[in-house]
Amino acid sequence: MPKRNVIRFVLNGELVELRDAAPTMTVLEFLRETRHMPGTKEGCGEGDCGACTVALGRLENGLVQYRAVNACIQFLPTLDGCSLLTVEGIRQPGGILHPVQTEMVRRHGSQCGFCTPGFIMSMYVLWRSGGNPSVDEIAEALAGNLCRCTGYGPIVAAMEAALDQPALLAVEGQIAALLETIRPRTELYISSPEGIFHAPLTLGSLAKAVAAAPQAIVLAGGTDVGLWVTKQNRKLAHVIYTGQVAELLETRTSTDAHHIGAAVRYCDLPPALLEDYPDFASVLSRIGSRQIRNLGTVGGNIANGSPIGDTPPMLIAMGAWLKLRHGDRQREIALEDYFIAYGKQDRAPGEIVEAVIIPRPNPDWRFSAYKLSKRFDQDISAVCGAFNMKISNGRVEEARIAFGGMAATPKRAMATEAALRGHRWIAETVEAASSALDQDFAPISDMRASAAYRQEAAQNLLRKVHAESVLPRAETRIRV
Repeated sequence: MPKRNVIRFVLNGELVELRDAAPTMTVLEFLRETRHMPGTKEGCGEGDCGACTVALGRLENGLVQYRAVNACIQFLPTLDGCSLLTVEGIRQPGGILHPVQTEMVRRHGSQCGFCTPGFIMSMYVLWRSGGNPSVDEIAEALAGNLCRCTGYGPIVAAMEAALDQPALLAVEGQIAALLETIRPRTELYISSPEGIFHAPLTLGSLAKAVAAAPQAIVLAGGTDVGLWVTKQNRKLAHVIYTGQVAELLETRTSTDAHHIGAAVRYCDLPPALLEDYPDFASVLSRIGSRQIRNLGTVGGNIANGSPIGDTPPMLIAMGAWLKLRHGDRQREIALEDYFIAYGKQDRAPGEIVEAVIIPRPNPDWRFSAYKLSKRFDQDISAVCGAFNMKISNGRVEEARIAFGGMAATPKRAMATEAALRGHRWIAETVEAASSALDQDFAPISDMRASAAYRQEAAQNLLRKVHAESVLPRAETRIRV
């Protein structure tokens, strides 16, 4: 397939073309150091504080759909074919401030001012989405933006006031037309002194490229890989990007299963999947911030192999399996068998994750999942527990239970399942099964939690499943 070495994207309505750019230069570096646009701030450098928030737009069905993302961990070449709006670019014709900017001034939402541009961009994306969000929904949309001056009240008030006000970007009309002209039709292949960045357009091309360069870093959302560069100062000599591969961006739902391509972002998961598994949706809403979920992928969360990844224990409990591909060869594997040991997965050099297949729930089964962390928002798990239970006539017929944070890999609790299977679903059975967790896991102590806490918390989650099967769950609300 023909290749090119020029990155093309639209920045605040202006077409930008960059030849042989550094493959792991971040969007934030480009804005501040190359374009000298200081509005986008650098705070944590790891996608937590939101000071670097920008709006990333893609052409979907003829319309530009924007999402808030962190510029500090996104690599510049991933902008190819996209529109990028910064705080400098949301002005209206004649240089008039956008309503979210005007209301932030009017309601004193900006105090020290450092976080303000990031808040403005998150607010702009929420304003653009329309509707009439509640205070809780506004708070969730702004959960990825931190204000050290405790100005959240005025900021939320500014957002509420801006919602009903019409506005039009000064550059609105030209962006969609420009995106159509620069839609990637040839593969981006940058080979510079800093390294190689390759963005295949088809699954076949991607599989061939990775098989030919098994040492390359396969990049999906970059919410973890980006930190390798910004925090660990790693030099990535060869990056192969999955975000332009149409087949990996597909989702399909049949009567039996949900097919999720490996490059599907959390924000693009099919509503039917989230409706099938409400607890899965609840835990997903706590993976990072909205900015992170607008970039991160389920496939990347799996391929990463972290013992504290949030989606693997839930997917294992659901009975999910993976499609893997090496060149032209494909195979399938149960997700629980994919994780072998810490840092080791059943994936050969040059093999890629193509998709995850999630069975649709049987009405006789009940799925529950919980994430325990020090902070409610934007924190990694101390323990993540998932429980899929089939209870009939008061007895546990089947159980699939998996935990993250309890072992070197996401892992099923086989002894606990055996202690439940065939027994009455009563408190005494649950207590006996909770003791069996000592056979399944020997967790470690680290900065997130002690081993004793993890073990006791896992037991309490099993008790919680039983209690909630008897009593309805209390409503959980997110407060400002």
